[in-house]
Amino acid sequence: MWALRALCLAGLGAAIGGAAADPCSWRGSGLSQEAGSVEQLSLHCAEGSLEWLYPTGALRLRLAPRLPPAAITAADRSPQHITACIKPSGTFWGAQLYLEREGVLELLLPEAPRPRVRCFSWPPREKVALFLQATPHRDISRRIAAFRYELRGDWPARPALPAASLTGEGACRPCNDTEILMAICTSDFVIRGSIRSVSNDVELQESIIGVSTARIHRQKFPLFQAGGQAGRAGSIRTPLRCGVKPGPGTFLFTGWLHFGEAWLSCAPRYRDFQSIYEAARHAHQNPCEFPVD
Repeated sequence: MWALRALCLAGLGAAIGGAAADPCSWRGSGLSQEAGSVEQLSLHCAEGSLEWLYPTGALRLRLAPRLPPAAITAADRSPQHITACIKPSGTFWGAQLYLEREGVLELLLPEAPRPRVRCFSWPPREKVALFLQATPHRDISRRIAAFRYELRGDWPARPALPAASLTGEGACRPCNDTEILMAICTSDFVIRGSIRSVSNDVELQESIIGVSTARIHRQKFPLFQAGGQAGRAGSIRTPLRCGVKPGPGTFLFTGWLHFGEAWLSCAPRYRDFQSIYEAARHAHQNPCEFPVD
């Protein structure tokens, strides 16, 4: 993902009322727009943000991420899908956000939404866009429509996208052997540990798994601390509908970072993973080397 960020273009396309210096983020004002106009922007970065002050008219955001070589699959093919995730800020007022696909608009974020993440995917050759439409208000002085976004190529191992995902079918089923083997090679984090607790956030439709870490095999970001003592832990999120329950045993947790939070991809029991990995290694089918003890 960080490789994709490095491929950000010099800007987001059109600029309105003074865009921010960050090439992956945009901040502008609707006061400089003509009534009824639609301003065009393009989002190319792995992640960034948008802040629209005093929304007037509309913004059309073309989604065209530049995918690095790391996003190419093992078969040297282009990714089969691109996934975007949108997280509204607590100040999302004065506009509604739609997904534009094949000329059809689908509501993603109403005005003043709950702070849930929305995700959707599309084939690389399909053209999609986000359409941000201002809602009429007599007083627009306190209206700000803001959100953060992520754009990524294929996840080689199926991620459990946030519960509000439009494409989260199958996120709760256990990973198969192939997905587990790919997950240990490509995930943002691979952690061996146990479940300390499970808490549920009904409003966000998320479960938060408290994890005690015995070993950190890999993490791209400092989300977890090593050691099994109290306080030496981290948390991983998964959709509430998956019905995660606390249980004994050691697991191998893998997953991805979404907006600064760890999301679960695969979590086999460690003894099951050992059997899967050893069988693949003996058959010369393991996609990468992994320390097994």
